[in-house]
Amino acid sequence: MNVALWIVQGVLAAAYLAAGLMKATQPREKLAPNMGWVEDFSPGQVKAIGVIEALGAIGLVLPWATGIAEVLTPVAAAGFVVVQILAMVVHVRRNEYKNLPVNVILLLLAFFVAIGRF
Repeated sequence: MNVALWIVQGVLAAAYLAAGLMKATQPREKLAPNMGWVEDFSPGQVKAIGVIEALGAIGLVLPWATGIAEVLTPVAAAGFVVVQILAMVVHVRRNEYKNLPVNVILLLLAFFVAIGRF
């Protein structure tokens, strides 16, 4: 079980770190063609979402790997469950149903890590 949790943590961390850094460093106008939802948020909000995702990605791996404040790993995973629920609300509101399967998969993976590490 520990190996499966580490694999899922690594996959989630890589996905959220890449997405978070992209949102934090790219202008909203450059993100809009691929991420239409950014039009509903200010540039500062998009950057904040990116920073939160990047920090959460670090939180998925670093605390458990170092043995320091290990409780932060399942807290980060639970935070990503909330992020995905909110993302699904935004996509449904915008009629972007094609994005929902990815949100559901990320939610389930984050839930698995949260439960497994708590």
